[in-house]
Amino acid sequence: MRQIIPLHMNLQERIDLLVDLGIHIQSKNEEWESVKQKAYYQNKWFTEEFIGNAVKNIFEEFLQRDKLDNWCKRYAIPEKRDDAKTIGLVMAGNIPLVGFHDFLCVFVSGHKQVIKPSSKDEILIKYIVQYLSEKRSTVNDFVSFSEMLKGCDAYLATGSNNSSKYFEYYFGKYPNIIRRNRTSVGLLHGDESIDELGKLSLDISMYFGLGCRNVTKVYVPENYDFVPLLEALKKFDYFAEHSKYKNNYDYQLAILIINSKFYMTNGSIILTENNSFFSPISVLHYNYYKDMRAIEKTIEKSEDIQCVTGKNFLPFGSTQKPSLTDYADGIDTLEFLTKL
Repeated sequence: MRQIIPLHMNLQERIDLLVDLGIHIQSKNEEWESVKQKAYYQNKWFTEEFIGNAVKNIFEEFLQRDKLDNWCKRYAIPEKRDDAKTIGLVMAGNIPLVGFHDFLCVFVSGHKQVIKPSSKDEILIKYIVQYLSEKRSTVNDFVSFSEMLKGCDAYLATGSNNSSKYFEYYFGKYPNIIRRNRTSVGLLHGDESIDELGKLSLDISMYFGLGCRNVTKVYVPENYDFVPLLEALKKFDYFAEHSKYKNNYDYQLAILIINSKFYMTNGSIILTENNSFFSPISVLHYNYYKDMRAIEKTIEKSEDIQCVTGKNFLPFGSTQKPSLTDYADGIDTLEFLTKL
């Protein structure tokens, strides 16, 4: 049984607790291993590999003491908050622990939070809160779960373009950050190395491509040779053995064949020319370009783009490694919370 230390939490104590959490989730603790397995049984998109990737990034980028200290110093976070607001969190569930950053922002800010987790990703976040509360019982005064978010002072809500309309209806009169569908793109010059294409394949295929930071479209120069990219993507050939992914692949392939659309495939991912930034699971869209600057301007104007990878943009292989200051939709969540 973990020791319970019933202390009021100031900022430094909250950081101490988060650092402890980071060490715990990187351990081979039997209880934590069992929880991750249950999360996979609940949602087969959450494979052991991808839960591990999400947890590793949270540990390395979010829960290191120096990074937490430096991050918090940028904001006017009081050591003890006497005017704590209650923040309602609606979490997404497209990739493992995708809502953790929102939880973290509210936790370090000193505000209280009521979380409505996604039914696709509730096991992991509930365990994390349970672990923190067992380490320090005061956590229960600051974090709770509910299927109905009523009476909160502000809201952070992440969902689809459709659900965001409901969020705006219900939460619009309160301070809020409401996020919609976003995706990411890659800009290729045609001279990328095998190593760079290998890293790009991670940006495309990590989490089966379900994250807003996954690259779902690439822009390539005319006469681009797709063979090296298709070869690089073969590292995810095992996706063909995943029933949910394979069902999507077979369906998308059939649609393209029925409609006589040109496509390329390596057996596990389909490449097809399409103007949309968003591509279905198992599909990567591409467009040719003549003028790179014109494409950059198109991307700059779009509200659909979360991040861009390529030369002069995020390095290949880094889109799914956000830092503490890589806020979703470019909206500074912690600044929003500190100014309430």
